[in-house]
Amino acid sequence: MSVSNARDRLIVALDLPDVAEAEAMVDRLGDSVSFYKIGLELVYGGGLPLAQKLAKAGKKVFLDLKFHDIPNTVARATAQVADLGATFLTIHAYPQTMKAARSALGSSPLKLLAVTVMTSYDDKDLAEAGYGLGAADLVARRARQAKDAGVQGLILSAEEAAAMRAMLGPGMLLVTPGIRPTGADVADQKRVMTPGRAIAVGADHLVIGRPVTQAADPKAAADAIVAEIAAAS
Repeated sequence: MSVSNARDRLIVALDLPDVAEAEAMVDRLGDSVSFYKIGLELVYGGGLPLAQKLAKAGKKVFLDLKFHDIPNTVARATAQVADLGATFLTIHAYPQTMKAARSALGSSPLKLLAVTVMTSYDDKDLAEAGYGLGAADLVARRARQAKDAGVQGLILSAEEAAAMRAMLGPGMLLVTPGIRPTGADVADQKRVMTPGRAIAVGADHLVIGRPVTQAADPKAAADAIVAEIAAAS
């Protein structure tokens, strides 16, 4: 795979407290990164105008908002996001939520990513929350429901990517957080994998935050990850 195509498969998470820091990081990364994730922390720090600015500048934007509410609210909120120019939007993989969000897309190119099981959860966490299924089984159930609802992609651990690719086929986007380059701190993630391995088992896009944004040289860190993605593809 070419480096330019590999670059589009890396999504750098701008998990930063305010727009000034985020813009400084984007400037520092330059052409090394073409795709950014803006999540709840930055959204509440003024990140939605930044999302529009990045999209207008030719960058791709993943709004990680994890919608989950009554269907009418989800549909209306999804329609609002569709006007911002984002490429991806996350919703929680509950059937009502997915169907409501999908119904609101219309002709928008925005793609929905259903969050199956958070990568900070393991089987013990799910049991404590009252679920009767372990992580792998719950991911599989929600993946089938997402496909039935017409959702275009999934957020899931790279540990589940191979099984879900085999089950769902090539049409479903698989986007994996919890990616850590060799030797990196796993922090609060419990189900992690290296970039090359995640691509090899079927992931389409990798979401990587702190190993890039907290690196001594973020640009060099991003370039190394892109090279690893290209070599594994």
